[in-house]
Amino acid sequence: MPYIIQKNRERLDPKIKELTDLIDKDHRAGELNYIITNILLQTEGDGKYSDFNELMGVLESAKLEFYRRRIAPYEDKKIDKNGDVKGFDIV
Repeated sequence: MPYIIQKNRERLDPKIKELTDLIDKDHRAGELNYIITNILLQTEGDGKYSDFNELMGVLESAKLEFYRRRIAPYEDKKIDKNGDVKGFDIV
């Protein structure tokens, strides 16, 4: 998780909320892709490999954090409800 200091959260969170309130739920995937791509393009720095590598790492870390926080708990509930995949049963 990108644990940033509270002062920076207070500065960023209202703008993030303002932006996410604009997203049309019927076009969420396209609009999120557009927003994320534009943020990356506007923060890519000098366009050196190290800049690109850093931004790709940010995307990967955000993906993994979302999975850890939201998807894994959902999957665990479904395993409890429906049973695990054969061969992956917890002993």
